[in-house]
Amino acid sequence: MNAKKVKSAKYTPEPTSNKFTYILGGVAVVVIAALVIGGVLLSSGGSDARNDGYGTVQNAAVEVGLEDGAILVGRPDAAATIDLYEDPMCPYCAELEHKHSQELAQAIDNGDIAVRYHILAFLDRLSSSGDYSTRAVAAAQCVAESGDAAVFSKFHDTLLSPDTQPAEGSDSDLDNAALAQLARDAGASDETVQCITDGTRMEQAAIDAEAGRQKLATTGATGTPAVIYNGTVIDALGNENWVTDIVG
Repeated sequence: MNAKKVKSAKYTPEPTSNKFTYILGGVAVVVIAALVIGGVLLSSGGSDARNDGYGTVQNAAVEVGLEDGAILVGRPDAAATIDLYEDPMCPYCAELEHKHSQELAQAIDNGDIAVRYHILAFLDRLSSSGDYSTRAVAAAQCVAESGDAAVFSKFHDTLLSPDTQPAEGSDSDLDNAALAQLARDAGASDETVQCITDGTRMEQAAIDAEAGRQKLATTGATGTPAVIYNGTVIDALGNENWVTDIVG
């Protein structure tokens, strides 16, 4: 993730707050629970980016592709695979990416970890356009479909950057042209840019995002971001050493 620090995650509950979103029983709901949130934030270990300065994926041996509605990034000989569930509008997903994306990029480049991204869209309802998350999923799929892992890594990094991510309930978000420009800036081909601009994968993205949401509900995780490794939910927000714990 870029080196800009994420704002302090201090949380003040409000009657209509949606800053900490859970998925319970397969349904996206807003939970206002100061004690739970406070516990997570107190154990998060700060917001400094791990391996700051490494950047995004850069090893030409790393591959990216679509796999059953998810996006798999890693070397074919990766020692371990994690499942990462996120929504492009989820602020805590952005926090996780800010803190660990460079650390993950190095682990991916080294062949220690492959990441299967399940990009969800349950926060569409809180976007200005009403479908931002789905359009972001579609855009990510267009980039992944190109097969260029370095480009996907840069695009994904920017998508969840605090400089890019629309706020929940805000009066604006990114249209397809803006998403396409993010991809172009990451090095995407004209074909990929056109795929995003035209919304080519919108229908499939909606199907895949819903399938991912349903799958998340079976993992034991209560919301996004969620990291699953070998069937176990990893405390990715509470344990700052979770990547190194997996790598060993």
